[in-house]
Amino acid sequence: MQSCESSGDSADDPLSRGLRRRGQPRVVVIGAGLAGLAAARALLQQGFTDVTVLEASRHIGGRVQSVRLGHATFELGATWIHGSHGNPVYHLAEANGLLEETTDGERSVGRISHYSKNGVACYLTNRGRRIPKDVVEEFSDLYNEVYNLTQEFFRHGKPVNAESQNSVGVFTREKVRNRIRDDPDDTEATKRLKLAMIQQYLKVESCESSSHSIDEVSLSAFGEWTEIPGAHHIIPSGFVRVVELLAEGIPPHVIQLGKPVRCIHWDQASARPRGPEIEPCGEGDHNHNTGEGGQRGESSQQGRRDEDEQWPVVVECEDCEVIPADHVIVTVSLGVLKRQYTSFFRPGLPTEKVAAIHRLGIGTTDKIFLEFEEPFWGPECNSLQFVWEDEAESCTLTYPPELWYRKICGFDVLYPPERYGHVLSGWICGEEALVMERCDDEAVAEICTEMLRQFTGNPNIPKPRRILRSAWGSNPYFRGSYSYTQVGSSGADVEKLAKPLPYTESSKTAHGSTTKQQPAHLLSSKCPEQALDPSRGPIKPMQVLFSGEATHRKYYSTTHGALLSGQREAARLIEMYRDLFQQGP
Repeated sequence: MQSCESSGDSADDPLSRGLRRRGQPRVVVIGAGLAGLAAARALLQQGFTDVTVLEASRHIGGRVQSVRLGHATFELGATWIHGSHGNPVYHLAEANGLLEETTDGERSVGRISHYSKNGVACYLTNRGRRIPKDVVEEFSDLYNEVYNLTQEFFRHGKPVNAESQNSVGVFTREKVRNRIRDDPDDTEATKRLKLAMIQQYLKVESCESSSHSIDEVSLSAFGEWTEIPGAHHIIPSGFVRVVELLAEGIPPHVIQLGKPVRCIHWDQASARPRGPEIEPCGEGDHNHNTGEGGQRGESSQQGRRDEDEQWPVVVECEDCEVIPADHVIVTVSLGVLKRQYTSFFRPGLPTEKVAAIHRLGIGTTDKIFLEFEEPFWGPECNSLQFVWEDEAESCTLTYPPELWYRKICGFDVLYPPERYGHVLSGWICGEEALVMERCDDEAVAEICTEMLRQFTGNPNIPKPRRILRSAWGSNPYFRGSYSYTQVGSSGADVEKLAKPLPYTESSKTAHGSTTKQQPAHLLSSKCPEQALDPSRGPIKPMQVLFSGEATHRKYYSTTHGALLSGQREAARLIEMYRDLFQQGP
């Protein structure tokens, strides 16, 4: 075996020699959300010219979905830039003037973000009573004190006792309940209200984490998620403007919309590019070397190979086109991976990556926008929070399908009304959100109106003039809103999910076969094609890379986590080919 220490300037370097012969490395990015666009943009900026982005839907942006109604833009997906100090999304928005119209009321330094911190959150019970402000403040202080305790298990390595079941929800519920019951200054009626408020706060927490129940979120891993300091920001013109800014540096021909992927055939070192298992299933030529109408742009000409040349990866699309590649960056959601990983990868994924997919959690958090002719809430009210008095002793956040509406934790008032009109934004998560998604607009509007009448004690509240809502759980291209560390998982699972394939050590696949890999020193960036398995030919590193919010250990569930993960995977390839681009053509 030759040494891998040969100079990048050497004409004998097999990577440089091979790429000069056949052109640029071909990279296929699956998904045109923030992660995919960030990856493609970074590669193109560093000199990669044969990059293709495949997007299953008919629009870019992924879980960013801004809807323009009248003079206002409503966010069905990502809404806030969470933190400003060092946040790449914030800096991109700020540098391009997207935050200039943001009002003071649309910035929040609170842990649980609302559209406005101006005014008062009105806590209402199902008996039509408003909980006194002092009771709300006392409970909020107690809850936040216990919430801070949940951060210490990871940050300070505190052991988790069996009683907590390693659950944020179980730990929080019991701690807060015990302190309420032991308070000698509260009346029994006040204690009862505070006990009922626990469930409402935990519903909000479930929406924040996008879990079915906060009981399913790991206590030992909870503190690893890192909040970026600084205010949260709304983008008045729509979060989609960030998406458009990322896409500006990407030539139009690079992004193919309406292009869902059926399967990624990786580890194809000894396979023909169009073997019988991926023979095109329709009429006509689906060979990616020519593309639709024979026009893929200049990059396809640079990346074309001889018909008998082998590609390490082949992407099989739903329309039966097969696209050979050197590297594929997968940015699909954890929800899609959970549903499709067995059919989406051939050969199957390594067992530890499959286990990470199973252990990590992703749930659905949906929004319900209700527009009214006139406000029925006071000018000081910034939200209406629903507290069910009969849930004071409840130990579950799960409801039967016919009671799905009980999972709605409340409605935020959108400010300023000059921009949004008179609009409330409701929140619902978990399995109950999926039930809501199956209802029609009329039914959801009717139920929400009845709830508002019941909790405010005002039977004259009219039905909203318009309703708009999200449906992330039933969307086949997402199957959920964003990820969380489920009980039984940890940040190590996030790292395993993000690990590129093939591994540099021996690893059994999910189908039980063994893929032999070479030691890491034989896969150096200077000569990856020298890593050989004598029985199978060249083992090319980083054939399949993984990005998306669920792959960022500290910033999962965020837009900046998604963007940074895309840049991270691009950086792996940029480092791998650094000598090629330093040498020039």
